Amino acid sequence: MTTTAIRGGLVITAAEETHADVLIEDDKVAALAAPGSACAQSWHADRTLDATGKYVIPGGVDAHTHLDLPFGGTASSDDFETGTRAAAWGGTTTIVDFAVQSRGRALREGLDQWHAKAAGRCAIDYGFHMILSDVNESSLKELDLLVEEGVTSFKLFMAYPGVFYSDDGQILRAMQRAAGNGGLVMMHAENGIAIDVLVEQALAAGRTDPRYHGEVRKALLEAEATHRAIQLARVAGSPLYVVHVSAEEALAELAQARDKGLPVFGETCPQYLFLSTDNLAEPDFEGAKYVCSTPLRPREHQDALWRGLRTGDLQVVSTDHCPFCFSGQKELGRGDFSKIPNGLPGIENRMDLLHQAVVEGRITRRRWIEIACAAPARMFGLAPHKGTISPGSDADIVIYDPHAEQTLSAATHHMNVDYSAYEGKRVTGRVETVLSRGETVIDRHTYTGRAGHGRYVPRTTCQYLT
Repeated sequence: MTTTAIRGGLVITAAEETHADVLIEDDKVAALAAPGSACAQSWHADRTLDATGKYVIPGGVDAHTHLDLPFGGTASSDDFETGTRAAAWGGTTTIVDFAVQSRGRALREGLDQWHAKAAGRCAIDYGFHMILSDVNESSLKELDLLVEEGVTSFKLFMAYPGVFYSDDGQILRAMQRAAGNGGLVMMHAENGIAIDVLVEQALAAGRTDPRYHGEVRKALLEAEATHRAIQLARVAGSPLYVVHVSAEEALAELAQARDKGLPVFGETCPQYLFLSTDNLAEPDFEGAKYVCSTPLRPREHQDALWRGLRTGDLQVVSTDHCPFCFSGQKELGRGDFSKIPNGLPGIENRMDLLHQAVVEGRITRRRWIEIACAAPARMFGLAPHKGTISPGSDADIVIYDPHAEQTLSAATHHMNVDYSAYEGKRVTGRVETVLSRGETVIDRHTYTGRAGHGRYVPRTTCQYLT
């Protein structure tokens, strides 16, 4: 047995903050004890990590990533090796990525493809959601089998007609199935049929620049789809998780549903908290770097999203990490914003950006850990092994320096993409050391991990519903 002691730090979980030493035995947390106590002094560890003046926090859980995802004639630029390595640099120790069902093909075939992409390549632990592109009797039956083997959440799209889009009848049938098997339906809530009309009209009028991506994907069409998804879930008796909430009006629909006691949950992402349509409007096609869906909104939406995170109407902050290089990929949409690959890089920046929100007084330290670690672990059946520091949990632990200052930049990040969405942003706080199941993957700002260390993690059902 290999033992590690982390001494002198402030241990922060969603439940409490306490000065404590942490004992790790092999890949699990074995004990916490007050510094200097007889218990802590009795530990004879093989190695000791000094966390004096630092935070000791659970490894982040990023429940929304798209690694090696084919999209719009290209593919996201981070694969499972580069993407999970960048995640580790940013203090994230578990991701849940999206396996994709191709139209006309079995769910199993898509899931097997994603297992093959990830096997032996991940630096940190990983699980899968399943994207349903083709809802029919055969795929609905497969959902039951997937839940049994630990793929317990399914994403449907009200957007992207002809690619991922499902109509209301298909969505209702999938929700009814989830209501029976314990699965959690995740929804991309935008009215894609209406958006396609607005896209066609904008292009016909010569409005082709990246900023029009945000103008046609209107906040009201996100709110309408969110409302419709909630009502369909009510009819089906199904829980609902709405991904990448970006608009104040959509958040209001979630808040109203939750006020009625409905099992409706929401996620937002750092880009909606820190970026805006000002970025989409950057000149010389630079705005293409910020094209994602749902789109960036005017800056006034940010206060509503922060408020939603404080009140609990939004439960999770994930990245929707889906990077495309500016050169050669985002440039596919020069002269036609609808051809710009949708997605932003961010898997490495999430924990630091949210700590900056702590520094600025927008959220508390415990809420930081709640929305970035504990809540996604509970939401997607990874608790109690992930998202916390307690005896028996996986030793996914970050030693975090809350006083270090850094400037976010493509010159220093580790994501496989040629720009940073947060270029030049100064933040306070930096990951110092990262343990994944007790193994050091970042050692005082040096990468010591390896491809293949990360394990596939089967998940239980949503723990907010038990």
